[in-house]
Amino acid sequence: MSSEVAPEELLPPRPLAVTIKVIDTFGDLVGNILCWLVIPLMAGLVIEVFSRYLFNSPMVWVYEMTFMIYGGMFMLGAAYTLLKKMHIRTDIFYERFSVRWQGIVDGGLYIIIFFPGLIFLFDASWSQAMHSFHLREVSEASPWAPPLWPMKMAIPIGTGLLLIQGFSELLKCLWAVKRGTWL
Repeated sequence: MSSEVAPEELLPPRPLAVTIKVIDTFGDLVGNILCWLVIPLMAGLVIEVFSRYLFNSPMVWVYEMTFMIYGGMFMLGAAYTLLKKMHIRTDIFYERFSVRWQGIVDGGLYIIIFFPGLIFLFDASWSQAMHSFHLREVSEASPWAPPLWPMKMAIPIGTGLLLIQGFSELLKCLWAVKRGTWL
């Protein structure tokens, strides 16, 4: 009797594979769309630098615009960062673990820390964003006075995207624990 594993045993069940594929494809699409926000961010900063240093006439609205774009990119791009495995990790220890132990550590941390923390953040940020929306809150930092609710809404939306991507990553961890290989 051969100890080799049949090729079909290495493949995840179709529902698992489809779920992971759909979530990862969606996360990749959102990340690729968000990357285009770098253009108005850079354009605003370039306009501000030229205006400030060449014409000695800074533009107040540019600071707020770039602050809001960067904040939105940061929050909405967190799920894409998780998908691409770019979040901070203590690799000096993690790399030495077997795939199964990596899955156990990652999966355990998702269940114990990641999901509870993000569910709490989602709940708190949703309340704040809706409060801002209903008040029609605006920034008081400049005469431009842009609405603040879109920036505040980026927090629960980004958290929701991160929770969805986290579910995909948890499924990958469970597969790694079960089969000793990453999907």
